[in-house]
Amino acid sequence: MSHWSVVPIVLPAFLASFIILAARHHVAIQRVVSVGGTAVLLLLSVALAWEASDGTVTLYRLGDWAAPFGIVLVADRLSTLMLVLTCALALPVLLYAVGSGWDARGKHFHALFQFQLMGILGAFLTGDLFNLFVFFEVLLIASYGLMIHAGGTARLRAGTQYVLYNLLGSTLFLFAMGALYAETGTLNMADLAGRVALIGPEGTAGIRVAAVLLLLVFAVKAALVPLHFWLPSSYAEAPAPVAALFAIMTKVGAYSIIRVFTLIFPPGLEATAGLHGAWLLPLALVSVAVGMVGVLAARRLDRLVAFAVIGSMGMVMTAISLFTAAGISAALYYVVHSTLAAGALFLVVDLVAGGRGQDDTAADVVPRAGATRTAALFFAAAIAMVGLPPLSGFIGKLLILDAAFGRPGAVWVWAVVLGTSLVAMVGFARAGSAVFWRGRAVRAADVPADPGAPVEAEAPAADPRPAPPALGFAAVGMLVALLVLHTAFAGPITAYADAVSRQLLTPTRYVATVLETPGRLWDPAAARVPTEGDR
Repeated sequence: MSHWSVVPIVLPAFLASFIILAARHHVAIQRVVSVGGTAVLLLLSVALAWEASDGTVTLYRLGDWAAPFGIVLVADRLSTLMLVLTCALALPVLLYAVGSGWDARGKHFHALFQFQLMGILGAFLTGDLFNLFVFFEVLLIASYGLMIHAGGTARLRAGTQYVLYNLLGSTLFLFAMGALYAETGTLNMADLAGRVALIGPEGTAGIRVAAVLLLLVFAVKAALVPLHFWLPSSYAEAPAPVAALFAIMTKVGAYSIIRVFTLIFPPGLEATAGLHGAWLLPLALVSVAVGMVGVLAARRLDRLVAFAVIGSMGMVMTAISLFTAAGISAALYYVVHSTLAAGALFLVVDLVAGGRGQDDTAADVVPRAGATRTAALFFAAAIAMVGLPPLSGFIGKLLILDAAFGRPGAVWVWAVVLGTSLVAMVGFARAGSAVFWRGRAVRAADVPADPGAPVEAEAPAADPRPAPPALGFAAVGMLVALLVLHTAFAGPITAYADAVSRQLLTPTRYVATVLETPGRLWDPAAARVPTEGDR
């Protein structure tokens, strides 16, 4: 049994503990350990994704206890794809935090960052619902500490709101697990897939309740309207590197919906038939509309990006709600795109705020050195987020429209996606024009009495503000470069996403690997994968 699958969880936990116990007073050491560890995590996640690329499902049993009795980690195409995405986002974000000095504005930033990575990576790797709940709580605790990093009343208020919403989700998660365990006697996802399929029509009430509760929990994490209220303030008030890392947090909810509702409650399951088909797609489309209208109405850049995240999650959920191979494939492509674009935009907003002293789009201040580079990065990231060609957002939306073609409600999907794209384009164009092109308004005192005389501008004074951090620009540039690569290699990436969706919709190999791999307490008779004939 290979131990590499558990390293993405153990390594950040070890690094966080080391930073707290041995390097809490040495920021330089914390930076070296945290950046080095995250780089190692990225290389390891790429290696795990390479191993899973041919369809291999790698199982890791803690203590060698066999499923469903022991804790198992499962690395398949989907989980390793999310590992790579998380680490590819985390490394530039961490470099930005170091370059901008955000990590030194409070205590324990790097330890909390590593605990946050541990929770996110664990949620993607776990093979049972109880440990998914545990990793949700780990990332919730760490994310609260990161959100209030550097203090401030508004940040503390937003953090409290964030925790309360997510604690409500955690409570629903406990109820859902209780209902599932009462009906099936297990929380291992592979084992649940077989046991739920064997429940007859007369005993589906508990299963349906559990499925609805789980969908609500994951919808809270994914900020699906009307469960999105925690996101705008939380993301807008969080420190910029934290908000950028949080771009992957909503994807944990989307990942959980894909995993649970293709493995445990697949689209053809009789017990949960018609449970979400009537309302998930409409709510996803409403999320797209609310997010993009919020982009148009936002008066601050950070809230503009936060609403763009809600809109992009609505786009992802629109594709997922189709529950077809093409829909899930389009959702996965768009998940990668929207995570990188949102992360880049949150960091660009911080560059703007550092250069202007505030991030109000209506502010009338003089831009400083580096504004051209900031404007270029904002322009690229905004194009990607809106979905204009040639970047990956355009391809992602085309894939979603193509997946919806011929399906019920396709007209609404096309209308909402195309209409809200126009709204978002206007919103980002207005914000960009206000921030980068209207650097300074002409004051009444500068206007001469003779309307024909030219307005004389004052000689620019020396700018006392420090130059923007070069490492910050490099970090944002890395995210934009990843977006360009995501566009350039759209063909192979889409083919890989197709392979992921096929593996998800035919989970026989996943279930067999988890249940039929020998270990302690393993029973060959009980480990046999149930079939329809057993009913």
